[in-house]
Amino acid sequence: MLSPKVLIPFMLTGTIWGSTWFVITGQISDVPAAWGVFYRFMLATPALFVLAAVMGQRLRLNRPEHLLALGVGIAQFSGNFLFVYHSEQHITSGIVAVMFALLMVPNAVFAKIFIGEKVAGGFIGGSLVAIVGVAMLLVHEWQAAPLGGNVMLGIVLAVGGMLAASIANVVQANPTGRGVPMVSFLAWAALYGTIFDLGYAFVTGGPPTLPGAWQFWAGTAYLAIIGSVVTFPLHYNLVRQIGAGKTAYNGIVTVCVAMLLSTLFEGFVWDALSAGGMALALVGMGLALKSKQKK
Repeated sequence: MLSPKVLIPFMLTGTIWGSTWFVITGQISDVPAAWGVFYRFMLATPALFVLAAVMGQRLRLNRPEHLLALGVGIAQFSGNFLFVYHSEQHITSGIVAVMFALLMVPNAVFAKIFIGEKVAGGFIGGSLVAIVGVAMLLVHEWQAAPLGGNVMLGIVLAVGGMLAASIANVVQANPTGRGVPMVSFLAWAALYGTIFDLGYAFVTGGPPTLPGAWQFWAGTAYLAIIGSVVTFPLHYNLVRQIGAGKTAYNGIVTVCVAMLLSTLFEGFVWDALSAGGMALALVGMGLALKSKQKK
């Protein structure tokens, strides 16, 4: 974990993703959430193909590899982000980020089911502590409801996004996925996801809305290039190198950055309940992941 080739992408992805939660709030304020997701990957997908070509990675996939890319694309670049963008219409971005930090739990469960990773006994105890902490934060959010939305719906949507992301994280690390160059695989997965996003946006959001504000497109470019093209290859390489459980450590970095931005720009107000919940969530995540790492 302390090797520069692991530590640098680990900290970089955690910090960047911590900022993306807040940037998303600007995308869903100007267009329907589904179109916001499509615009993001409309820009990211060609960039991933260009990056794969520049790196000299093969772009031709065989049938099993295409099927895997299709599944990961629907789970990661459609289901995950559609759930997240809709969730942030109801609960603050920092809270969604905290919930996603619990990605370690389904990651561990699915990794055991799909690729045979073992789970240490202490992982369960630490996860329960983290879940209690997140529950306290959600109670605080329920009481405050600063966005005036349906907090319960936001929670359900965030859980759906977390499960979709976890499935994509773990499944791509199977032998078929490991046989495909990472950026090439992500490019195809993003293409399949973007096609699905386009159809979903037309069905649910109607004709496309094209905002004229430069801030919207600057945010979209940041999410597409920095928040996707830069981070996803780094993230998935970490999953392959150190496992899905250890990679989930960067959720702690992400949470700290996301909650700082939510406090500064979304009016999140701390009290004893939210502060205690945040502390429990961070301690629980640390205990769970430390236990899994030792195993």
